[in-house]
Amino acid sequence: MEGIRARTVLVTGGGGSGRTTVAAATALAAARSGRRTLLLSAEDPALLEALFGTDGADGADRTDGEGAAREVAPGLVLSRLDSGADFRARAVALQERARSALDLLGAEPLDDDELAEPPGADAFALLRALRAAHDPAAHDLTGSGPYDVVVADMPPVGRAVRTLALPEHTRRWLRRLLPPERQAARPLAPGPAQPAGVPMPARAP
Repeated sequence: MEGIRARTVLVTGGGGSGRTTVAAATALAAARSGRRTLLLSAEDPALLEALFGTDGADGADRTDGEGAAREVAPGLVLSRLDSGADFRARAVALQERARSALDLLGAEPLDDDELAEPPGADAFALLRALRAAHDPAAHDLTGSGPYDVVVADMPPVGRAVRTLALPEHTRRWLRRLLPPERQAARPLAPGPAQPAGVPMPARAP
């Protein structure tokens, strides 16, 4: 329905506790109740295929920035998160945007197969996928509208909590590094800023 955000269900637990099975069952139940449902998981493809009884060739397919999405049951779309592929694609795109600067420095851009996934890339991939799933412009594979329910197969509890806290921690770090008053005054530089009446923040010794 227009203006109503998708309901998000985060499934976590201890290692080996059956998180993926519970997430898949929750998503399937939501789809069978008539809700357009998206399941996000980074689990092994073989396990996901076994859970839904698919061989990877059934259903509609779509490849987007978050990975391959396909319908595994009526009304249920599975999007498997591949943090390595996600990182490499974004790193290559960033290099393309910065090609002029790289050429100026005499630097050679790295090829796709030279880019190693750094620690923490999986957390960023999951957060981006959750954000994309709640984008008002996002639609299911049939194009009939946004998802009603988003089920996320989260990592174990400790990692899940740290992942969900990452955006707020990042905002806090950026506020400490770049306070709003410094951001406003920096483009003016000390000379023009003082005649303009803009107070310059004191620099730490």
